[in-house]
Amino acid sequence: MIERHITLDIRPARTADFERFFAERYRPAALTMPGLIECTLLRESERPERYQMVFRWETADQAAHWRTSDVHEALQPGLRALNWNMEIVAYTSVD
Repeated sequence: MIERHITLDIRPARTADFERFFAERYRPAALTMPGLIECTLLRESERPERYQMVFRWETADQAAHWRTSDVHEALQPGLRALNWNMEIVAYTSVD
């Protein structure tokens, strides 16, 4: 299993737009991809403009397929319009 954490700093006053974008467009699109186990959005408690998208995939190849898919590419302009900084970290399960 592979887990990807994508930390996003959302533009001020756009947090509601981002949450709606994730719930209505990003997550539903991701859920159509083979191998996706879980897709969750977390908001940081002390910095409410900072979010983390957490994806769990069966394999690294399936995660890579999502990142290079036409569906994912089509979502990128909307995502870029809402955030000003993004960091992606991948983890591999050790248990």
